[in-house]
Amino acid sequence: MSLETFSGRDKRTFRELYPEIEPYKIGMLKVSEIHILYYEEVGNPSGKPIVFIHGGPGSYTKSRDRRFFDPQAYRIILYHQRGAGNSIPNGCLEENTTWDLVEDLEKLRKHLNIDKWVLFGGSWGSALALAYAETYSDYVKALILRGIYCCRRKELLWSYHEGASMIFPDTWEKFLEPIPKCEQGDLMSAYHRRLTNNDEKDILKFAIAWRLWESSISNLYVDPSSLANVADDAKSIITVSKIEAHYFVHGAFMNEDDQLLKNADKIKDIPGIIVQGRYDMVCPARSAWDLHKVWPKSELHWVDDAGHSSKEIGIIHELINATDKFRGL
Repeated sequence: MSLETFSGRDKRTFRELYPEIEPYKIGMLKVSEIHILYYEEVGNPSGKPIVFIHGGPGSYTKSRDRRFFDPQAYRIILYHQRGAGNSIPNGCLEENTTWDLVEDLEKLRKHLNIDKWVLFGGSWGSALALAYAETYSDYVKALILRGIYCCRRKELLWSYHEGASMIFPDTWEKFLEPIPKCEQGDLMSAYHRRLTNNDEKDILKFAIAWRLWESSISNLYVDPSSLANVADDAKSIITVSKIEAHYFVHGAFMNEDDQLLKNADKIKDIPGIIVQGRYDMVCPARSAWDLHKVWPKSELHWVDDAGHSSKEIGIIHELINATDKFRGL
């Protein structure tokens, strides 16, 4: 294992995202009787395959997500997970578990005739990348993971019970506000009940509260304008909040609490880079450290002046260095 430290106080120049780029192919893949996934391919059709695994769960990729990769070197695959983004049916919770998503990734790999690929995932995407790699290690060349989430109960409690609430008490009170005091001992369940009812107008109120809390703790330096715009896309907010609550209230559908760490021996021969903001309030740094210790071929790159977001300058710098490093695999 190797350990490197990066500080935004260094005088060196920060790496920037690659230029804007459009997909050369867009497709839909039927993965079950219910679900059809959206995917797109960007960059070099003959390049090294790399797949962007988005967070959430329930979020989706944006155009900037195409720009973490050298388009001359990589065949870049981006897709939307079940129920998310352009995949259909939107917001569907049926047949929507971690292990359904693992199988979807494998179906996508086969559909695209890819022998082996690099996995790139952040936040929830890091957990799904690990789950896939531990299930289908023979098809994984390398992993690039940011903001590590291991699906442990203590990580969820940090975010939605007591942990980040100790750092952001003012914002936390706004998250508590819509829930009666008698239900505030289990906020994930309380929100889950409300986000999965049939009253869309009522759902939106709770979805906005859920997203405001997450958005408020995602950056080391919070941009007030981003919080002001959080409710602009009602459909997306409802989808992400509903699917996240669905996953979190079920413990991300893990068979045991430490599953991803206990099965790390299955990726012991796969090289990987972990990029972790030191002050990540969504996915605390302890999870990155715990993963690094059980994964012999991992490098852990701390970003000492960053939080959780992939938009933070030090995080971008390290992620692009990581994708450049694996260009020659």
